[in-house]
Amino acid sequence: RVHGAGPRAQPPSRRGPRRAECRAPELDASAHYPGDVRRAREVLPSPSLLSVPGKAAMAAAAASMEDSLEARHPASKQEPIVETAEEATEPAEADINELCTEMFNKMAIYLTGELTATSEDYKLLENMNKLTSLKYLEMKDIAINISRNLKDLNQKYAALQPYLELINQIEEQVAALEQAAYKLDAYSKKLEAKYKKLEKR
Repeated sequence: RVHGAGPRAQPPSRRGPRRAECRAPELDASAHYPGDVRRAREVLPSPSLLSVPGKAAMAAAAASMEDSLEARHPASKQEPIVETAEEATEPAEADINELCTEMFNKMAIYLTGELTATSEDYKLLENMNKLTSLKYLEMKDIAINISRNLKDLNQKYAALQPYLELINQIEEQVAALEQAAYKLDAYSKKLEAKYKKLEKR
């Protein structure tokens, strides 16, 4: 029996037709079985146009329609209609493999870019170290040349040291002669003054 349908109509009694109106049971199965109900409505005539025996036949036809609906859809009689939310369907395995492949490809591209940038930085540092080492080599050569020149100067100074000592001695002697010349000049001035006094007498 369809969920929501009224009780099954009883056939007319043998006492004769009753003047009470017999209405066909209204089916609520239109929401679940619209095709069957539509066909039933097309087959059955309107209740207002039927006489009492015709209405009884319509009720019997409706009952048989209910039985056929129950036979076609037995689960609808036992199981209540429960609206359930649609469960999230998992993507197909091919889609997952494709997404994983795309993820790994993009990750590989990203890591390749990072490693490339790091290697470029290391190459730049290597070039800077090479240039610095070349500069240090040039400075080393300059320092070696300076030390060599200093050694030469020290050797020359050592060779000139006796002459420098002799020059110092000569300078001391010149200073002594200068003092003697000053004394001689003063003594000659005194003699000149005495000579002038003697001439006046």
